[in-house]
Amino acid sequence: MLDKNAKDSPTPEKMSRKAYMKELRKLQVQLCDLQAWVKFKGLRVIILFEGRDAAGKGGTIKALTEKVSPRVFRVIALPAPSDRQKTQMFLQRYIEHFPAAGEVVIFDRSWYNRAGVEYVMGFCSQEEHDRFLLLCPSIEKYIVDAGIILIKFWLEVGMEEQERRFKARIDDPLRQWKLSPMDLESYRRWYDYSRARDSMLDATNSAHAPWHVVRTDNKRRGRLNCISQTLKLIPYKKAPHERVELPRRSTKESYNDQESLNKALFVPEKY
Repeated sequence: MLDKNAKDSPTPEKMSRKAYMKELRKLQVQLCDLQAWVKFKGLRVIILFEGRDAAGKGGTIKALTEKVSPRVFRVIALPAPSDRQKTQMFLQRYIEHFPAAGEVVIFDRSWYNRAGVEYVMGFCSQEEHDRFLLLCPSIEKYIVDAGIILIKFWLEVGMEEQERRFKARIDDPLRQWKLSPMDLESYRRWYDYSRARDSMLDATNSAHAPWHVVRTDNKRRGRLNCISQTLKLIPYKKAPHERVELPRRSTKESYNDQESLNKALFVPEKY
């Protein structure tokens, strides 16, 4: 269980952008090695990110995936369920996105919506919430026993830092889209979310699918810690590969390929 008095949690010393980028590059090189190993061995991996609103899930996922192939590292961020999906088995719309061999699926929020936003906002009943917490460890045991590597991250940001980030979104036109009515309601219901978080962690933290909690009051350090932990949790080696060399371009039937574009509609060169 986390300390409910999150606003008093210690904030690590700020990390310079130069130091952050240096460490991030090292980790991203390792992620490329991991990607090659996942493809080579046909591994199936699920990484799910949950946490407070404004805890930095999006930025962490971007840092994790920006140098790897989107065909291997697939990010799933599902919208609210449709009327049809609401009548399906709860996990059904998530299961259809599960990885095939050689894939890493990253859920930007997951089936744990049932334990968080759906429960706090009254979108599910108390009975549905309790049933989910009861059955979830067994379902995840089935996923793991099927050979899928399941990694669960909870990103935790303190009360004061969340408020600072929300206020920054209000004033920044590039980030205003991140501030939804649901975010505002989660800000108001801080302690309701704390209680829901603790119930979820207590009920679904298991030996086969433990929760890994990441402090993200310092975004840069949080991202690095999260990526580093991911690399530790997926055993990998250097995958064998042949050295790539560019072949000679064929000059057979060559022609002036730039002249053929003279009648094309080009974008004005404003920059």
